[in-house]
Amino acid sequence: MSHDGVGTRPGRGSVMRAAAFLTAGVLALPVLSGCSDPDPAGKPLAGQDIAPAARARIADGGTLRWAVDSVPETLNTFQSDADTTTSRIAQATLPSMYRLDESGRPERNEAYLESAKVVETEPKQVVLYKLDQQAVWSDGREIGAADFAAQWRALSGKDSAYWTARNAGYDRIQKIERGDNDLEVRVTFARSYADWQSLFSPLYPKEVMGTPDSFNDGARRKLKVSAGPFTVRKIDRKGDEIRLTRNPRWWGEPAKLNEIVLRAVPRDERAAELAAGRLDLADVDPAAARRIAIAAPRPKNPSASPSRTPLMGPDLRKLTPVQRKDKERFHGFEVRKSLEPAYTQLALNGGGDGPLADERVRRAVARALDREKIAETVLRPLGLPTEPVGSHLALSGQAAYADNSGAVGGQDTAEAQALLADAGWVPGGPVKEKKKGEKAAGSEADKTGKKEEGKEKEKEKGSEAKTDKKSDDGTYIVGEDNKGADEQDSRPLAQDGKQYGGKQLSGGAPGAYAPQGTAAPAAATRQLAKDGKALTLRFVVPDGEGSGTLRTVADRIGHMLKRVGIRTEITKVSDESYFKDHIASGQYDLALYSWPASAFPATDARPIYAKPVPAADGSLNVEQNYTRVGTDQVDQLFEQAVSTLDESESRSLIRKADSRIWAAAGSIPLYQRPQLTAARTNLANAGAFGFGTPVFEDMGFLKKGAAGQPAPTAS
Repeated sequence: MSHDGVGTRPGRGSVMRAAAFLTAGVLALPVLSGCSDPDPAGKPLAGQDIAPAARARIADGGTLRWAVDSVPETLNTFQSDADTTTSRIAQATLPSMYRLDESGRPERNEAYLESAKVVETEPKQVVLYKLDQQAVWSDGREIGAADFAAQWRALSGKDSAYWTARNAGYDRIQKIERGDNDLEVRVTFARSYADWQSLFSPLYPKEVMGTPDSFNDGARRKLKVSAGPFTVRKIDRKGDEIRLTRNPRWWGEPAKLNEIVLRAVPRDERAAELAAGRLDLADVDPAAARRIAIAAPRPKNPSASPSRTPLMGPDLRKLTPVQRKDKERFHGFEVRKSLEPAYTQLALNGGGDGPLADERVRRAVARALDREKIAETVLRPLGLPTEPVGSHLALSGQAAYADNSGAVGGQDTAEAQALLADAGWVPGGPVKEKKKGEKAAGSEADKTGKKEEGKEKEKEKGSEAKTDKKSDDGTYIVGEDNKGADEQDSRPLAQDGKQYGGKQLSGGAPGAYAPQGTAAPAAATRQLAKDGKALTLRFVVPDGEGSGTLRTVADRIGHMLKRVGIRTEITKVSDESYFKDHIASGQYDLALYSWPASAFPATDARPIYAKPVPAADGSLNVEQNYTRVGTDQVDQLFEQAVSTLDESESRSLIRKADSRIWAAAGSIPLYQRPQLTAARTNLANAGAFGFGTPVFEDMGFLKKGAAGQPAPTAS
């Protein structure tokens, strides 16, 4: 799983209906005279930023060189080792009955479906699909009921010979049969299924799904038969690239590009590859985005769209020599930005016998947090809206979204302290002397974790600023000097080694320290203790170069918790072991990681919040609920939501489930993730896609004369 990136939910591999990384206040629909309350789903906080252009303005031909994270181990999105590149290839080459619109809601894919609807509800739910009469596989065979049936049998969970990651939805199907003609497919469900639109997206040919051998091995390294605007021409694992070419049997609008080359390029190397002219499109980190943005002309009216608001960067009138060189290097590129359909959360480990097993302590942590300021820390410097996420199960604009954070309450120091007192945590209580290496009241430390040094080095004009102290056992403890948490709140934020009137945490993470001269507030609340143990929580963070934002957020959270008497020990661990050895295994008290938002939360979010149950071998089966916090009521609400065919009722049940999840305080959504994409200025219909599914056939380079530079030649 990616923690500073998007965590994919095992089960569909990386095939989440919501593409998987931020926004102003929740935008509600206008209230019309005589109407009921506005739709709580509101609108997406930031739209797509893809330089839209009509097909007539786009040149025919050319090769798009697009950076990806990996050459995937498998092309089968339903296997456990599928990744985001697997999903991208599937979007370009395979049928999907439904795709996501710009609000993250499913819409019928007209290239494959003339219609799809529930035609019977009693005695069983029946969905009738009517396929486009031109829809064929690349070998010329019509797409039909045999393909639907083969995929159902493979993913139903009834045959263990198929190495499937998950069978959600497919296990509710009773049978699949041909309709009145070859273009009709009738799907009968044994149990009603509200999220039926989530199925058969993508749809694989029966040649892949027909037997366990073909499913398990046939589509791992190649995809012989496809049915999209592109086909897989070559996978070069030594060269770290996948080459997609136009599908000559594609019946829709022909692809503008001749080829799309997906190149595996590490994030920290993408800026250099863009500058060298070896990439045309790449997701980049904030530091690289600011370097690239120097070269792009400033928008004349940035207020017209949140995505056009400039990144907080240098004064272009006073560029340094390095910045002037960047302006030359990245000429012809711009940064396109939106909010990903994913959010970052603070996870609270409620398993075991640590302090967070007590709901009152978890709720106190939630009440101590100022989520607005955390969101501002990450998003404001990027020129993106800063509204905190109000739901675990959807994002603003999606049908199931509503801000249910009121179920736990907003930031309230007094209320947090009252909850802790009710749980028996006493300010200034006696604390037993710790033995070396012994933790306070938090979860057991993992011996593989690297201990963060006692203070972060920061330099300004050769001076070193003092931050927090380290404990006797070498763990970095937030808030053990005389500085208060407010010293770094509500202040201009430092950005990636550049200073904006204040101090800067080394490593360039945004929002680390307040401006010079800020007066320190009153002394922090005294340490809380209970039964001779101090209330100290182990906060695990990844130590990779791309995880600086998470470490900054962790530091700010630590200072907020210090106000109510909770100390945090921040332990850095390697990116490779962060999730597997710490999050999944429960070796943490507090952690930060991301989940993608789904258009089908009743199906996709259930395993994340399901109540853990004992397994036959005595272990605890947590599914994907890594906080180990769940309730029977939440489980029941999910089952009711996925079983009703009344869309309004299903949304209401999902929102009720989310309120209960907030109240249990096992995880606290913080902010929607930023999506920053560097693109050639003459590349159209590609960039920061936000919620929307990419339309691959419309991507291309503007014709000469339609942009400042000609399209690159095919390579």
